[in-house]
Amino acid sequence: MKDAGVLETRLIDIGYEKFASDVWGRTALLTRGVGDFSDLFSADAVDELISRRGLRTPFLRVAKGGSTLPESSFTSPAGVGATISDQLDDTQLWRKFADGATLVLQALHRTWEPVSSFSTQLSTELGHPVQANAYITPPQNRGFDDHYDVHDVFVLQIEGTKRWIIHEPVHVDPLRSQPWTDRRSAVAEAAQGKAYIDTVLEPGDVLYLPRGWLHAAEAQGKVSIHLTLGVHSWTRHALAEHLAQAALAALCDDPEVRRSLPLGVDGPDEEIAAVRERLAAAVLEADTTSLFHRTRRGQGRPAPLGPVAQLAALDGLGPESLVRLREALEARLEGSRLTTRVGWLDFPEANLPSVRRLLDGEPHLASDLGVELVERLLRAGVLVTAEL
Repeated sequence: MKDAGVLETRLIDIGYEKFASDVWGRTALLTRGVGDFSDLFSADAVDELISRRGLRTPFLRVAKGGSTLPESSFTSPAGVGATISDQLDDTQLWRKFADGATLVLQALHRTWEPVSSFSTQLSTELGHPVQANAYITPPQNRGFDDHYDVHDVFVLQIEGTKRWIIHEPVHVDPLRSQPWTDRRSAVAEAAQGKAYIDTVLEPGDVLYLPRGWLHAAEAQGKVSIHLTLGVHSWTRHALAEHLAQAALAALCDDPEVRRSLPLGVDGPDEEIAAVRERLAAAVLEADTTSLFHRTRRGQGRPAPLGPVAQLAALDGLGPESLVRLREALEARLEGSRLTTRVGWLDFPEANLPSVRRLLDGEPHLASDLGVELVERLLRAGVLVTAEL
């Protein structure tokens, strides 16, 4: 039986199957006291990232009174030895925070390792890309007015408390091209109605919201820190886009479709039937699998790879070396070609059984796979030592 993942053990208390059938993409879910999230993020992590890591925009934005402040108001040059003009200015950020502004640390799946690992695990379980932001709000303040997101979110309350007011959608399942600002008046009107959820989140609570659900949040008596895991859902519309792209690419090889319309044509009516017929046939024949996986690979990054540690693994490689597939590679073997987020490799027939074994993600002895093959894959950044 497959072990429970981070969704079941850390974000919900109803089980994966029930969440998938009754909640995912359908309704909001509030889960109380799931656990302690201090291993993922904390106030100390906020201070570390802002004051010591040399972060630049857009890894942080600042909001107050429902508006985002200009980046120039909280960035400055990096000083001697670094020709960078937009690093975070911790003094300016402190002043704005003390004045009631919310600090938003963006893309923590790129800058904070515990959040990165957690986001990668969740993305693997859900089958959809996951990003992570943290919202740090002073007492009795809110950063943003009522709005909806175009991605699903899990809200993890880290420190302090925050009141959340949730309303049902005015536009169900919005696409990324359909932001809340396109329906500003409808959102404002709906926000005046009876709330679906009106509650205060405490540390350890988790709130799940499908895309399109209206929300606003306000810190209570202490500084509030919450982590938002944004799930950028694959949709049927996205698959339709890929299908259309593949069909149009195929029609490039159809001389009848490439042909110019007749001179003097007054409109498409005379030609549209023939084009529709050929387009429909191309859609039926189109194989979007490769395009889907190529796009999916481009939406994430593989697990971190340390160049010094990887060189040491190469120098120490021997028959007893234990290696495994690098995590989050989105590796797929298509025929004799291995495609990953770090490129592709072609293999002779004799290597394919060993490559297939590696795709299980488990540790393997170099002697069982072939030391030369392991060396090639270590150099390509596809394998790492099992101890890494």
